[in-house]
Amino acid sequence: MTIETWSEEETFDAAYRIGQAAQAGQIYALSGDLGTGKTVFARGLAKGLGVTEPVNSPTFTIVQVYEGRLPFYHFDVYRIADPEEMFEVGYEDYFLGDGVCLVEWAELIGGLMPEHAIKITIQKDLDRGFDYRKIEVKDEDSGD
Repeated sequence: MTIETWSEEETFDAAYRIGQAAQAGQIYALSGDLGTGKTVFARGLAKGLGVTEPVNSPTFTIVQVYEGRLPFYHFDVYRIADPEEMFEVGYEDYFLGDGVCLVEWAELIGGLMPEHAIKITIQKDLDRGFDYRKIEVKDEDSGD
């Protein structure tokens, strides 16, 4: 599925709708260059899950835990030097838990991401405008 957005609000709203439909145990692998709107997307997804507290990028803590209609586990693995560091934060407990995981920069931990993870890529295209975003959602389980 491809979603095109033309503002930060539209990116937030697209993620909000995904969060509303999210189910326990789902894992989202979020990729995109710096400044593409990954944190905006994370905030929208969290809001869709019913999270009411502010959501910030957990760059220095690797994972933040939020409560909503389902627990929301927000990972940012940008600063991980070695995927083995994920074991130190107990990532398996989150990935195998009853909540929803969102992993920013998921490509940096490669083989630790489960095959069933829903892959989301956000891209800019300055030829289409500064705020334009193309959001690709690939869910192998649903055929998208």
